[in-house]
Amino acid sequence: MTAVRNILIVGAGIFGVTAAIALRERGYQICLVDSGRIPHPLAASTDISKVLRIEYGADEMYATLSERSRERWLVWNHDLFGEDLYHDIGVTIFAQVPMEPGGYEYENYHTLKRRGHNPERVDSAAIARRFPAWKAETYVDGYFNTKGGYIESGRVVAALVEVAKMKGVIVQPDTQVMGFVEQHGRVTGVRTTHGELLAEHVIIAAGVWTLELLPELAGVLRSTGHPVFHLQPQDPELFAPPNFYVFSADSSRTGWYGFPTHPRAGVVKIAKHGPGLELNPSGDARVVSEINIAELRAFLATTFPALVEAPVVYTRRCMYCDTADEHFLIDRHPERAGLTIASGDSGHAFKFAPVLGDLVADVVEGHSNPYGERFRWRTFPSHKQGQEPSRFRGEAS
Repeated sequence: MTAVRNILIVGAGIFGVTAAIALRERGYQICLVDSGRIPHPLAASTDISKVLRIEYGADEMYATLSERSRERWLVWNHDLFGEDLYHDIGVTIFAQVPMEPGGYEYENYHTLKRRGHNPERVDSAAIARRFPAWKAETYVDGYFNTKGGYIESGRVVAALVEVAKMKGVIVQPDTQVMGFVEQHGRVTGVRTTHGELLAEHVIIAAGVWTLELLPELAGVLRSTGHPVFHLQPQDPELFAPPNFYVFSADSSRTGWYGFPTHPRAGVVKIAKHGPGLELNPSGDARVVSEINIAELRAFLATTFPALVEAPVVYTRRCMYCDTADEHFLIDRHPERAGLTIASGDSGHAFKFAPVLGDLVADVVEGHSNPYGERFRWRTFPSHKQGQEPSRFRGEAS
């Protein structure tokens, strides 16, 4: 084990706060800082819901991590939160064409079966009978998986910050990091608007703001914004279990996914997991365009007719910190000793919160784990294609 004991973490989103807890539990002295209030209102983690799905096509590694994460979320509900902030209600994965080998839905279904799960296959008739909000003429194949659901992500980050404080982590909001303190070729802290903060090791878990601190990652990371909508359903029960669940609406071909009626907000959240728009996280407006609204209405007409006229009561662009291959970046900086990066969420990291902290802690301590190679420091050719199987790869919008 490394001799490092004093660690500074920049960024109190889901990467940062879980790393803080994991490293504190391993005996380190931890300071967790963020540029704004915590949870940061512009962080990707700060939202009403994030999906937990086991489904990653034929990718067994992510399936394993998802299964482990789901089990720990259930424990966290009881042991950390004292309430269900993870809702294990189930997931519907439907397709507009029959499932075939190589397709996202087909590979999901057969990977689940191979791993001992029991997804329920459904056709148009079953969709019409079981899930009346769906336009069954459009969706002809798919399945229902009882293992999966959604996480109240903003409330989870707030709860985990309190857990970190109780464990002895120093949490310092409203601390803008301007650059690094370096001595003898090693990072020994950061410069902030309040002065220098020194540490034996620094972790950058700043999400889309990572590039502002580490511009050398410009060929590895980029920030993209993706449209999110909250709709007010006329009939909330039509969009709540047992009629409606977390869903993927042929997402690898359309990008659309979403959630049932939220138990507190009373809205149906729908979003698009696609190319997004490349945006500057500090300078560009995170607004949903009229084109995005039109795309939403067209999707609703073919998928959820009862929502076509529903008021859109809130919109945002959720910012992803994308890597070109859409795998996370969790590794030590190869040229700057004393510095670790924990970033590259690529729009699918939050579900892994219960295991993310230990992945980061292993890197800091120099331990290997079965996932380290996938998330190591790497560079990409300009034509590198993303590998997250549920993501739509059409035109950016």
